[in-house]
Order: sequence, then C-alpha cells, then structure tokens
Amino acid sequence: MEILVYGIGGIGGYFGGKLANAGLNVSMIARGEHLKAIQKHGLEVESINGNFKVKPKMATSNVAEVPKPDLVILGIKSWQIPSVAKELKPIIGEKTMVLPLQNGADNYEKLIEVLPKKNVLAGLCFVVSFIEKPGKIKHTAFEPKITFGESDNSQSDRILKIHALFDKAGIENSIPKNIQLEIWKKFLFICTVSGIGGLTRVSIDKIRESEYLFEMMRNTAKEIIAVGKAKNIPLTDKHLEMVFEIINSQPKGNTASTQRDIMQGKPSELENFNGYIVKQGKKLGVDTPINRYIYECLKPMEEAARKSG
Repeated sequence: MEILVYGIGGIGGYFGGKLANAGLNVSMIARGEHLKAIQKHGLEVESINGNFKVKPKMATSNVAEVPKPDLVILGIKSWQIPSVAKELKPIIGEKTMVLPLQNGADNYEKLIEVLPKKNVLAGLCFVVSFIEKPGKIKHTAFEPKITFGESDNSQSDRILKIHALFDKAGIENSIPKNIQLEIWKKFLFICTVSGIGGLTRVSIDKIRESEYLFEMMRNTAKEIIAVGKAKNIPLTDKHLEMVFEIINSQPKGNTASTQRDIMQGKPSELENFNGYIVKQGKKLGVDTPINRYIYECLKPMEEAARKSG
C-alpha cells in the first residue's frame, strides 16, 4: 500500500514515522527547513514509548512527485483543509482513501466539498507531540491513538484493512460505532479550553482555579452540546461531565495547541472552533453568547495573524 502523509508536524510526524518504521511505503509532504532535514538525515522521533529514526520512501513539498497513494493521512490544521484538498485532487485515484486526523467538527464536510465523497473517511487522533527542531518530532504525553471510520459507520473491508495496517505499525486504533460522536466528544473538550485559553493566556489549571472562568467554560461547553444536538449528534450531560473530568485532571502548565498559536500570533483554528459553533448556532437557531464573546474578542488577532502569515 502506498501511503502519503501530508503535514509532518506533531500528528503526521509521529504517526507517519510509526508507519515508516514498520517498513511500509510512506511518502511525506513537508516544508522548509523541516523538509530539508528529513531529506538529508531522515525523520527522528523521540517518544515516551521509545525513540526511532526513519527514512521515508520520499519526502517532498510537491504532491505531483509522490506515487499515487492508496491512503492519504492528513496531519495539517483544520483551516488548511480546503486548500490542501484542492492540491491533492489530481492524485486522488478511484480507490484512494483520505483520512483526516485534525481537531474540528467538520473536517469530513470540508473535504467532500472538494473531493469525491467515496474517497473520504472520518477520523481523529490523540497524541501530544510537536516539532522540536527541523527533522525531529517529540512525543511527550498520552498513549497515541487513531479513531476512524466510514461516514455511515459501516464496517467496510477498507476500514478493516486500515485497522490491520495500524496494528502492524504498533499504532493503537479503534473503529467506533459512531465516528461522528467520537469526533464531537474530542471537539467538545478542545473547543471548550482553546478559545478561553487564548483570551486569558494562562494554562488550563489557572483557568479552572477561577470560579468565574470555570463557569464560563461550562457554559461554553453547554452551547457546543446544544449545537451538536441540533445537528443530531447524540451528546448528553454525561459527555459534559466527562470533559470536565479531563479538564480537572490536566497537569499544571498545560495549554491547548490553538491557544499557543493565538498567543504566538500564528494563524489558529479559532474559525473552526468557537467560530464554527457561532455560525452553526446562527444557522440552526441555537443561542451561543459565550462562544460568540470568545470568538469576537479573538477575531481581530486572528485576522492580523492571517495577514502576516
């Protein structure tokens, strides 16, 4: 199987590295000094589960150079999906599978606006990893896991084939009964902490120490659940409590990646997080005042980051 990993940051670098380390045919799309280092020395992964170094079949910035892929894994940010999908379209074959792993609730929908529906899967992942320096990925927390499936939640042959592929690479993975619910469960956590983190510019433990901010987080999450329910996602109060168990268990100093992007003046996933909830709420007749407050306060910074980026 020909595998293309587009985006060799924390997600694509870790999982792409694991696949290459298992001897699979992995091509990688990267940029700048990171790409040069991979081309020259290979990709190094420092992990709490053991370090390794791999030489991908190909590392390039040009998708036209890679072998026609059977599986494309997207390790990009959610806001990059539309442009990357257009870039990928010429190399998507009849049976190519495209698996998005980024945060966000509507990555599948964004992809099928550009690519044929039959080629697109739904997915998410759990891993805390990042580019430590050009050519090197550092995995620091969580047992990395990929959760994925067909959009109709059927147990197709191709889904089972990917499951076996991930097993071979030593990647923990699961095919849930309802992939949309799993995507929204993760989205509920990441959207609840990201925007408010970007506003306050302090770690999650500092936010939860404030009674006012903690209540603000709960109201943010309740609005997300209300929008999800309006979209027929079976979220419940149980999921709300599960998210706050995760929030309450976050160690001191932890921040979300979108918060870090906002604080560093980089383009972030604000539009795909709080912005998405605000727009969907308006469309579906669900009030989202807390998410709107967060979104509108951060939007000028986001627009400035996009112009400079």
